[in-house]
Amino acid sequence: MKPFPRAEISGDALKANLKRLRQLAPQSKVMAVVKANGYGHGLLNVAHCLATADGFGLARLEEALELRAGGVSSKLLLLEGFFRQSDLPTLVAHDIDTVVHHESQIEMLEAASLAKPVTVWMKIDTGMHRLGFTLDQFEAIYQRLLACPQVAKPIHLMTHFACADEPENPATAEQARRFEQMTAKLPGDRTLANSAATLYWPATQADWIRPGIALYGVSPVVGDLGRNHGLEPAMELVSQLIAVRDHKAGDPVGYGSYWQAKQDTKLGVVAIGYGDGYPRNAPEGTPVWVNGRLVPVVGRVSMDMLTVDLGIDATDKVGDTAVLWGKALPVEEVAEHIGTIAYELVTKLTPRVAVCLE
Repeated sequence: MKPFPRAEISGDALKANLKRLRQLAPQSKVMAVVKANGYGHGLLNVAHCLATADGFGLARLEEALELRAGGVSSKLLLLEGFFRQSDLPTLVAHDIDTVVHHESQIEMLEAASLAKPVTVWMKIDTGMHRLGFTLDQFEAIYQRLLACPQVAKPIHLMTHFACADEPENPATAEQARRFEQMTAKLPGDRTLANSAATLYWPATQADWIRPGIALYGVSPVVGDLGRNHGLEPAMELVSQLIAVRDHKAGDPVGYGSYWQAKQDTKLGVVAIGYGDGYPRNAPEGTPVWVNGRLVPVVGRVSMDMLTVDLGIDATDKVGDTAVLWGKALPVEEVAEHIGTIAYELVTKLTPRVAVCLE
C-alpha cells in the first residue's frame, strides 16, 4: 500500500522538461540545478532521471558528496562555493567545481597545498548585490586567480540575475551588458541564465544555462504556468480523506473556530498539515483537488490535517485521494492563493512526506 501523504515524482516529466529546455537553448549546455533535495523531488531521484544533463548545480558540498556516493560522475558545481579551507582537498578528490565569489575564498586557495588545481567559476556581481566581485574589483581579482597555482585554467565566469522573473524589467538586459563588457575577451565558459532567463531572456543563455525550477515543470514567473512553455509538472502531492462529516450551518471547524459554515455542508479531513510542510497560513479557499473537482480549504491548517468543504451533495468517502498540487492543480496556482511562490511549496516538504519516483 502506498504511503500518505506522498510526493509522486514523474521521471518521464523530468526527462521531458530537460529535453524541452535543450530545445529552448540549443547552443547551451545544461547545468541542472538540484539543490534543496532536488527542489523537494529527491536529490538522487532527480540526478539519475536527468543523467543526460551536462552537469549539476548544488548549494552545499554535502549535496555534491551524496551525488558522488550515489554513482553520479557528471560535472558538479557548488553554486555558493566552499566554506572552509579543509573543503578544498575534498573538491579535488571528488572532482567538484566551485564558484568563487569572495576574497576570503581566494586567500584559502592561495594558502592551500592540493594534489591538483581546482576548477573555479568566478562570480561577478553585475547587479544582484548578494554574492560576487564588483565590477571595480574584477580585474584585480581575475589576475589574482590567474596567478594562483591552485586554480585550474581557464577560469570560468558567471553572474546571477536579480529580476529575470520580471519579463518587462530592463535590469536583466543591463546586467547582461555589464557582464559582456567585463568578460568579452576572456577565455573560459560563461553562465548567466537561470530558469527565468532561459525562458524569457534567450540572449543570455551563453555556454551554460542553469535551470532549476523549470526542470520540475514549474514557471519561475508569478502569474505564469510551466505548461505555457511546454513543461510538465514533475511532482504530485497527494494524501487522502480520513473523515467525511456532516456539518451544520453556523458550526465552526478547527483551531480558533474562526471559520463558520454559511450553510449545511459536508467537510472532508485530509491527512496533511504543516508538519508535512503544507503551509499553516493557507487561507480559506485555497484549492484542493478531490474526485475531479476543486474544493476549498476551510478552517486553520493543523499540524497533521486540514479540512475542505466538500459541499452538501458530496459523495466522497474515507480513503478517497486528495491532490494538494499536481497536473490537475498547478503548484503555481496554489502558491498564488497562499501568497508565496511555488519554489517554497515544493522545497519545504518535510521527511514525513514519502517521495516516490513513479
